[in-house]
Amino acid sequence: MTTDVLLQASHLYLARRHKQVLTDISLNLERGRITTLIGPNGCGKSTLIRILLGLENADQGEIKRAPGLRIGYMPQRLALEPRLPLTVTGFLKLARGATHDAIEYWLDRLDIRLLAAQDIQDLSGGEWQRVLLARALLIRPDLLVLDEPVQGVDVQGQHALYRLIPQLRNELNCAVLMVSHDLHLVMAATDEVICMNGHICCSGHPDQVSVSSEYRELFGHVMPTNLQPIAHYTHHHDHRHCLDGHIESGSKPQA
Repeated sequence: MTTDVLLQASHLYLARRHKQVLTDISLNLERGRITTLIGPNGCGKSTLIRILLGLENADQGEIKRAPGLRIGYMPQRLALEPRLPLTVTGFLKLARGATHDAIEYWLDRLDIRLLAAQDIQDLSGGEWQRVLLARALLIRPDLLVLDEPVQGVDVQGQHALYRLIPQLRNELNCAVLMVSHDLHLVMAATDEVICMNGHICCSGHPDQVSVSSEYRELFGHVMPTNLQPIAHYTHHHDHRHCLDGHIESGSKPQA
């Protein structure tokens, strides 16, 4: 592997109950690049993520990881005991790399300071996703893995999160691997798209993938190449909504 390649997967195959789940998957994850896996539900995206993370073994193939690679993982779901009395800060303290200063930094950086003392069972879906992101960032990862990061997040929150991800990539100088089922949501926030359906159908820059015949065959449409990830609209009030939901007054209207 070159010095910029943090993880290299070569010719991965996996079958379950006589059904082929993954066929000949190869990819490189490079420092400073955002790669997004897209594909329909059940196409093997989350299974591939588990194999790349070492949580599951492929039947065939090889994975090479850079020595000392730090991986921050934001899962699609994380089941916790519902009767467990745990605040957001208490939950973050359980994470690897969770120092007091690191927790304080990411609470502020992700605009979730007001959630610090809140019980995790009382969080909305979008709030919980941001807390899971903070947990993944506490280790200051070389590779940040985000499995459906906008699940349960409203449209405004989706837009804010997809603006944030390139900023985090630049701040940490890390690689980012995202999983999504919708290309138009991630177009402006990714460098490379890998479209898969058990195998890699096509890959490349999102503009190229969105007009490819393989993508059209899989999703049944071709998206305009100038489509923004989330539609912009104009506000005419004198405040803005921060990620944790509180209102900051005196800001200029946002477009």
